[in-house]
Amino acid sequence: MRVLRSREDAGELTDPYLRNLVEQRIDQVEETCPWDADELGPIVVVEPGDTADDLDAALGFPVLRGLFDDVPFGDEGYAPAFEFIEAHGEACYELVFIISDSGFGYDIFVLNRPGVDPVLLAMCATYTQPA
Repeated sequence: MRVLRSREDAGELTDPYLRNLVEQRIDQVEETCPWDADELGPIVVVEPGDTADDLDAALGFPVLRGLFDDVPFGDEGYAPAFEFIEAHGEACYELVFIISDSGFGYDIFVLNRPGVDPVLLAMCATYTQPA
């Protein structure tokens, strides 16, 4: 898992499509204010080998459980806490969580590849909107 805190971190992504997409998001934020990962939140990339538990540890809250009731994804009554999920073709999913009134949140890119947590990918596929 990569936690990107600067434009230089984004430049180290080896997948050109993903690097371009992440840099585009940074550019979009910087149209209104400088992107400061400490103030606005980092960008997180979930890669093959990463689990939902790894993502939960990086964020500090569970992604596959309801934020207020602990109902797991797949159970009736699961209420996701993300703002939205977009599918970027077959390359990846983008999840956005805004967790404070100040606008702090996480922009998360989940690569749609073998080796990425299949339950996390299933949740993304269930709730995705086309980009």
